[in-house]
Amino acid sequence: MSSTLIVNARLVNEGREFDGDLRFGNGRIEAIGSSLATRPGDTVIDANGRRLLPGMIDDQVHFREPGMEYKADMATESAAAVAGGLTSFMDMPNTRPPTLDSAALEDKYRRAAGRVWGNYGFYHGASNDNLEAIRALDPKAAPGIKVFMGASTGNMLVDDPDTLDAIFRDTPVPIITHCEDTPMIDATFAEYRAKYGDAIPVECHPDIRSREACIKSTRLAMELARRHGTRLHVLHISTADELALFEKGPLIRADGSRKQITAETCVHFLHFARPDYARLGNLIKCNPAIKDVSDRDAILRALADDVLDVLATDHAPHTLEEKNKPYIDAPSGLPLVQYALNLALEKVHDGLLTTAQVVQKFAHAPAQLFDVERRGFLREGYAADLVLVEDAPLTVRREDVLSKCGWSPFEGMTFRSRIASTWVNGVLAWDGDKLVGSPQGQRLTFDR
Repeated sequence: MSSTLIVNARLVNEGREFDGDLRFGNGRIEAIGSSLATRPGDTVIDANGRRLLPGMIDDQVHFREPGMEYKADMATESAAAVAGGLTSFMDMPNTRPPTLDSAALEDKYRRAAGRVWGNYGFYHGASNDNLEAIRALDPKAAPGIKVFMGASTGNMLVDDPDTLDAIFRDTPVPIITHCEDTPMIDATFAEYRAKYGDAIPVECHPDIRSREACIKSTRLAMELARRHGTRLHVLHISTADELALFEKGPLIRADGSRKQITAETCVHFLHFARPDYARLGNLIKCNPAIKDVSDRDAILRALADDVLDVLATDHAPHTLEEKNKPYIDAPSGLPLVQYALNLALEKVHDGLLTTAQVVQKFAHAPAQLFDVERRGFLREGYAADLVLVEDAPLTVRREDVLSKCGWSPFEGMTFRSRIASTWVNGVLAWDGDKLVGSPQGQRLTFDR
């Protein structure tokens, strides 16, 4: 079998940046070293000092299939992901129908086979009445159980206390949670509705979906996890206040143990803040809400300081027609996968993160947290999911957006880094300008 040799690269992996070469073939990384010898049949790529990263693993996306394919589907959104250097994804269960049993879960895997550009895993959802399906779940079939402890798109709210307790007690896989207290949100929304009628300004969104609602729900999830010894991952932290609840330090401790309770934030919380509602309105309406500048700055520091363990997107596309509705009718969510890594690298250019930290939070940590087999690292024998990054300007244009919804909240922004190439399982999928070849994504496997 022929192989590909990337030479003169700046490899970024496991906390280090170093100059070297990397050979891959038959879908796997074969060798990493300096001055690797060319072999007959090798395709040689000169990186010219550009950074070579493991493919990013996005543990939080909404690709909308089945049931909402008019705005997104697995093929279109995974194409956007690999264009952005995201080679694996884990998709949420709030589809139509929701993924609440093994039959619905396997239907998603069947839909993905042969159509998806990146590697794929699908969460099993929780509801107030599917406890037996959760108990029966094969731990190798899904990265985790998604529990909406606050209602969001799809209305899969789990609010029965006995059911919540039993899910945390009996789950065979990690629990991931959307933490917002729905009764608090509903009460605040009623107050704003009484004040503004149907014309609530979008600037009120972070007050309606308040920090207090986040904190209350996060505390409850952590209490349940501690009571039952459950592995818990709290999604999309949006407030400075919640940060004090989490353990500071690496995901994998010096003694080899792993944090029991982990937390993540999303790329949009690193960039947007309350003043941006005036310019972008419903385009940045999401749940939980984008909040204050002080929250954004604290989240960035917490990511660098190992309080937050994972960086993800929460990619959640809607059509412009839907987003242009009045605030009370406009759905929450942003399309993010195509430019998420670019945005994270902006924080490197700003001196707020290192490239190694971005790789840790966006590639290594999701693989470690969800026991993903042989992905997420530049290691010999691991899948050749690779991203070549160059420091050259990239201006976001609507006509370049690959997500089916056809827009980006970053339109007009110029990033200082661009994705030069993306390989999925050793096959070039993105050449810096366009998709190449055919989808090569594989089903993620979990070492449990």
